[in-house]
Amino acid sequence: MAQSTQFAIAFLGGIIPALFWLWFWLREDKERPEPYLLIILAFIAGMMVVPLVLPLQRLAIEQYDGDNLIFVWVIIEEVMKYAAALLVVLWHKAVDEPIDLIIYMITVALGFAALENALFIFDPIVAGDTVRTLTTGKLRFLGSTLLHVLASGTVGVFLALAFYRSNTLKLVFGTLGLFIAIVLHAMFNFFIIDSNGETILGVFLFVWMGIIVLLLIFEKVKLLEAHHNPPHKYTST
Repeated sequence: MAQSTQFAIAFLGGIIPALFWLWFWLREDKERPEPYLLIILAFIAGMMVVPLVLPLQRLAIEQYDGDNLIFVWVIIEEVMKYAAALLVVLWHKAVDEPIDLIIYMITVALGFAALENALFIFDPIVAGDTVRTLTTGKLRFLGSTLLHVLASGTVGVFLALAFYRSNTLKLVFGTLGLFIAIVLHAMFNFFIIDSNGETILGVFLFVWMGIIVLLLIFEKVKLLEAHHNPPHKYTST
């Protein structure tokens, strides 16, 4: 099999699951959906973060080791995803309600996860190891991809909570959300490294519970717009 074909298979193996999760989250905003062009740009921006992150992580390998290295890697990924969202989409006039901030942060995260997952399954595809390819793809679909959603979605939640506040508070809330995202991501990485076949389900359960909480908060954030701009009531005269 030609290497170009192997990469194409790996790319599809990374992007198709990410697109499934993107479809799932966009359904949460179906009442006032975002422009498709901006969603595509945000997704591509997330993918483009990966080639920027890799050299920074290689540099970190030269400077750190052990737990410090893991923590630095997480900081690099989360800061770069947030920076991509800020640069590409969060300033746009279409971001006109709190829920949009969560949607775009998750979209950037899924773009990042799509290309990252493709790189992870590329090696077993090249080696002809079908079982490891399928196992890696499944684990990343249910674990790492949702971890990226949870982390970036957390940043989006804090930004959404500050949507109607001053720019100073928006900065504070965004920074706090980023800090929590880094902690969540680092905890996952620490636990997944020390896990085995029996304990990995517990690590994934941590992520799945976080996603459930994110969904519940998502519904609460939807109410912010309604509370801030309640529908006008007209009375006949």
